[in-house]
Amino acid sequence: MQISSEGELSAAVAGATEPLSIRGGGTRDMAGAGTPLSVAGLSGISLYEPGALTLVAQAGTPVSLIEQTLAERNQRLAFEPMDHRALLGTTGEPTIGGIFAANVGGPRRLAVGAARDFLLGVRIVDGRGTVIKNGGRVMKNVTGYDLVKLMAGSFGRLGVLTEVSLKVLPRPETEATLVLDGLEDTAAVAALCRAMGSPFEVTGAAHYPASSQTFLRLEGFEASVKYRLERLRDMLAHPDTRLLEAPDSARTWANLRDVRPFQGLPGDVWRVSCKPSEGPEVAERSGAESHYFDWSGGLIWILTRPGDDLRARLGAFDGHATLIRADEITKLRLGRFQPEKPGVARLAAGLRAKFDPKNIFGPGERAAS
Repeated sequence: MQISSEGELSAAVAGATEPLSIRGGGTRDMAGAGTPLSVAGLSGISLYEPGALTLVAQAGTPVSLIEQTLAERNQRLAFEPMDHRALLGTTGEPTIGGIFAANVGGPRRLAVGAARDFLLGVRIVDGRGTVIKNGGRVMKNVTGYDLVKLMAGSFGRLGVLTEVSLKVLPRPETEATLVLDGLEDTAAVAALCRAMGSPFEVTGAAHYPASSQTFLRLEGFEASVKYRLERLRDMLAHPDTRLLEAPDSARTWANLRDVRPFQGLPGDVWRVSCKPSEGPEVAERSGAESHYFDWSGGLIWILTRPGDDLRARLGAFDGHATLIRADEITKLRLGRFQPEKPGVARLAAGLRAKFDPKNIFGPGERAAS
């Protein structure tokens, strides 16, 4: 069923007696079981104020349309959302509602924050079919709940986003990337962490072990980027460095963001979040076919043999492992998300009972916090 208005969605949810499979752009393979209900028709930018750095759009609006609109005014989505299509082999168009529902960010997260940090307000339809508004750019709030934060990363389990208000940022004049060649994992992550602790405003910090390349991105005015790159290079004092100028730098970070190194390779893909300082140890314990680091070592993309239980290999650690790509049998056997701790599970169950008492949005799984 195709939904074209918030009213239609409200009526469909209110009248539903069995779980619904809510679908947006269909690029993340996360719709789950239930009667298909597409909200891709809820599309369009309803308000854009470049001077106030704010934009309001219906949840089904393609991210590409938003990025194009922002580019015309030399602005951008600061949180750099990942595009999953190359990795998962999916089609369709990523939507802004899907981005916020899954809290999808990219390499710039460690410098500017997550997608949820740019979400100002939301409109949702809950499990009763009630339209709820919360946050900026709206008149009615729901006392006691910060729906803006609850909805970001909820994967649609508390309600269906119909509209989002968000903050955007100016596009920098240029970017460049300093590449350190020849470092192994531990030394590379140490260099990344040192760079992130410097005053040089690094906006990307990644390491790709397969080619022993360590990447540090700087953005801003051209003269400032040039100066900071020189100072960063002096501080790190690595003997083998080179620069990627704007076009090559942008292409490199887009490839890392979208996990293109694993595109087309056989095996399962995991997204592991951990303390940056523990990243090399976690990667070693994985026994993986291949891996690489983002977020200064705090995010590890891991390629394993099909069906491997990475969580069992890693054991207890301060973080979580999410299964991003695998066959359906493996997804069912291992679960996409790290099992919740008992206290978190009770809190999540209480929220689901409040917002979706009929369990219309399906039993589903929950993401780790």
